[in-house]
Amino acid sequence: MPDRGGGPTGPRISVGRPSRRVRTLLMTLGVLAVLAMAFVMFAGFWTDWLWYRSVAYSSVFTTTLWTKIGLFLVFGLLMALAIGVNIWLAHRLRPPLSAMSLEQQSLDRYRMSVAPFKKWVLLAVTALVGLIAGASASGQWRTWLMYINGVPFGQKDPQFQLDVAFYAFDLPFYRFLLGFGFAATVLSLIAAALTHYLYGGLRITSPGARATGAATGHLSVLLGIFVSLKAVAYWLDRYGLAVKSSDFKAAENWTGLRYVDANAYLPAKTILFCIAAICAVLFFATLWRRTWQLPVIGFGLMVLSAILIGGLYPAIVQKFQVQPNEQAKEAPFIQKNIKATRDAYDIDDAQMEDYSGQATTTDDAKLRAAANTAASYRVMDPNVVSPAFQQLQQRRNYYQFPETLDVDRYKGEDGKEQDTIIGLRELNIQGLPKRNWINDHFTYTHGYGAIAARGTTTGKNPTGSPDFTESGLPSTGEFGKYEQRIYYGEKTEQYSIVGGPQKELDYEEDGEKTTSYKGDSGVSLSNTFNRAAYAVSFSEPQILYSGAIGDGSRILYNRTPKERVEAVAPWLTIDGDAYPAVIDGRIQWIVDAYTTTNGYPYASRTTLGDTTADSLTTNQRAVVAQQNQVNYIRNSVKATVDAYDGKVRLYEWDTKDPVLKTWRKAFPGTVKARSEISQTLMDHLRYPQDLFKVQRELLTRYHVEDPAQFYSGSDAWQVPADPTTKDSGSVPPYYLSMKMPGQDEQAFSLTTTFTPRGRPNLGAFMAVNADAASKDYGTMRLLRVTSTVKGPGQVQSELNGNDDVAEFVRNLKGTDSDIDYGNLLTVPLEGGFLYIEPVYTRGGNQNYPLLRKVAASYGSKIVFENNLGDALNAVFGVDGDADTTPPDPSDPPGDTTKPPATGGDALQKAIADAQKAYADGEKALQEQDWPAYGKAQDALQEALERAAKAKPAGGGEAADKADDKADGAEKPEKDDGADAAKKPDEGDEADPGGDQGT
Repeated sequence: MPDRGGGPTGPRISVGRPSRRVRTLLMTLGVLAVLAMAFVMFAGFWTDWLWYRSVAYSSVFTTTLWTKIGLFLVFGLLMALAIGVNIWLAHRLRPPLSAMSLEQQSLDRYRMSVAPFKKWVLLAVTALVGLIAGASASGQWRTWLMYINGVPFGQKDPQFQLDVAFYAFDLPFYRFLLGFGFAATVLSLIAAALTHYLYGGLRITSPGARATGAATGHLSVLLGIFVSLKAVAYWLDRYGLAVKSSDFKAAENWTGLRYVDANAYLPAKTILFCIAAICAVLFFATLWRRTWQLPVIGFGLMVLSAILIGGLYPAIVQKFQVQPNEQAKEAPFIQKNIKATRDAYDIDDAQMEDYSGQATTTDDAKLRAAANTAASYRVMDPNVVSPAFQQLQQRRNYYQFPETLDVDRYKGEDGKEQDTIIGLRELNIQGLPKRNWINDHFTYTHGYGAIAARGTTTGKNPTGSPDFTESGLPSTGEFGKYEQRIYYGEKTEQYSIVGGPQKELDYEEDGEKTTSYKGDSGVSLSNTFNRAAYAVSFSEPQILYSGAIGDGSRILYNRTPKERVEAVAPWLTIDGDAYPAVIDGRIQWIVDAYTTTNGYPYASRTTLGDTTADSLTTNQRAVVAQQNQVNYIRNSVKATVDAYDGKVRLYEWDTKDPVLKTWRKAFPGTVKARSEISQTLMDHLRYPQDLFKVQRELLTRYHVEDPAQFYSGSDAWQVPADPTTKDSGSVPPYYLSMKMPGQDEQAFSLTTTFTPRGRPNLGAFMAVNADAASKDYGTMRLLRVTSTVKGPGQVQSELNGNDDVAEFVRNLKGTDSDIDYGNLLTVPLEGGFLYIEPVYTRGGNQNYPLLRKVAASYGSKIVFENNLGDALNAVFGVDGDADTTPPDPSDPPGDTTKPPATGGDALQKAIADAQKAYADGEKALQEQDWPAYGKAQDALQEALERAAKAKPAGGGEAADKADDKADGAEKPEKDDGADAAKKPDEGDEADPGGDQGT
């Protein structure tokens, strides 16, 4: 050490070993750090296991886990063994030391540095490569499970006569094995070559032979294995032609063999297989010949053959044989593609029929009568009226409805089914009066109640609002008594901790209360270990030490229906729209799920994310799967998720689907039999929208079964753009109870329209029976329009240019209001098509849409009236009942109008009813019973309308009394949502737990 000024005996600074205490402390800290890291990695695994166990699907977790572990170990060890053996063999075959060249002298330094650590280097390299290979292989767990559990399709491809299961289940695994073999061989070749070079087996600049005989033999064997694998690849490529996609002007995403594939590529692959096999034998022969001459020549021949036979020859066939007469050459292959595609997408049974599109009768009265029963015209558009639900039924800022509501069927008071708009009042965490950890995760934990309205009528308070059949907080109405708490929903994405010492905000009939969750859902946080695991997993340390968590506390997460079904069935593709239904006293989310494959021979592919996109998916509705490309799809599973306890049930729906049978073998006991679906659940199941959108997209081309016509594209269709919105996107399909031509009764259906490609007129109309309880469920009918009929875009354009519409819009501008167009419904009627479109206004004094007008079009006539009844009367030129209530489908067709009773008796009864309704309203107003007040106002308005109709032409004292009573009944509207419509919850900030909006 240098002298620090103290002389020879002065103080010196010396560096010694740390004291024993310091070493112990450092070792302890190191051990704790390792344990902490291990716990962090273990926490995710442990919480996943707890969650799967809580939903009773632990077998899915264990099956998936053990499959991944098995693949990781097997293929990781195989890769490590392949690399390790070849490095060891190359080292063992190293030549003895000889006169050192300059090259060897420079390498000697590396050999000397590696020598003490040879074993450790070998272990490190093999372990690293094994870990990477094992991790990659574990991601193929679906491929492996489908391979070992594959069930035959019972259908053979037309080229090789192999069962479809070979392409769907076997070929993907064979390709994985081939890819793994190539990777192992190439890495082994690189590792062996480097080792041989390091120890003198290979020389680059040294004089004499470039490689020893041992190195030559070793590397030749590896090259022989590589070429052998290439031969196998050529053989599998033959079968791969049946599922290969290519560019073909006859159809996008064409899949399967074409003329050039069958007559050029297929024989070329067979020839290349033979050449590669011979070349591999030549490489193996170097073990005895110790020369590279023959294998190099063979390898060159293989490369040249691949260029000439595999590339040039097919190009010549395509240019000189196919292109001069492509339609005739490709016709047999187009026919195979059409048949396979229609089978794969389950559209082979679609019933096609010609439909004139022109009315078969000129009798306006008959047309008006037929219109009464043709459909239950849904004037409440679930894509538009959500703000009305929000304004009239939200009741608290921390509740919300989805932007797009759902359409279902419920029985009314008369016991008949009616199309119903339904939405759940879910929790909106962004609307809390005060955001903090306790409020976000303990106090505000659930939504409350289902809200429903008739799809075919409007409310009268205010006029044009939804006609609610279930409303209020708590909800009351036609659903009866049911569990209204919504702990699991589409908007419920945050975790909640329930059941412990911290109470939750809740409601009962007499107002706001607190509650504690009594379900068995979620994971217990009663022990410290679980709390610590979730504190790490959710990056929230308060979970570990918060006093709000105690005995009985349970954590709820993965709370959207889509998340839960995806987690318990990761082999399913989930529909983008789960919808709620009140079933047997519980709110159940119904989720449609699909089995898919990308390996159906000859069936053209589609990208689900693109195919299921429409004008609603831009900002309102999710798509099924963004980049999932498939060429086979079935709605094989119907799933339910309980909104209160989150219980997931999977039910078999398509009993013939081999893909579902395969997954049921892989995960036994997870999918219940179809026979276990209750009748009450069956009544609410419906044909799924995303499947329908995929099928309609395919049918734009594959409704044509003649190869020549398919090739020409002369009858190609397109899904029209949605004319009712400024956003780009296809028109969404609509649920509608309607009759197709030849049917006697209405059926709950899913409908869409087509236009000829590049043209605006109507090309076809399509409907599928969407009622799962019907024996005709899934029956798909296509009406091909044989005359020139206005398409949806043309109808909308004519409507926008209508004088009545123009005047209506001008008047709106003075009130600072906007116009919203609802769903443009298309209904076949007596040979023609009837278009119905509700028109809403918003703005001015109300910031939510109210139905103000209804447009109708039939033939060349388009009308714009105050309500549905007036619109139907006007479009057919018939005087009749202008009531907005749709006709009862059970009424006789000839009974098109129901004139109100007239005369003194009717007038006196109307006046008496008005007086009673007015008295009831005054009483409800004094008691601040807003639901009763709303009902009284509805009754009063109805009675006044009857009085006006019954009023004698010359007036009279009785009529004047009715008018006086009407004047006296003018009061500010205070229905059950009036306060919510007028002002926000003023008490939110001051009293988060108080009664704020009733």
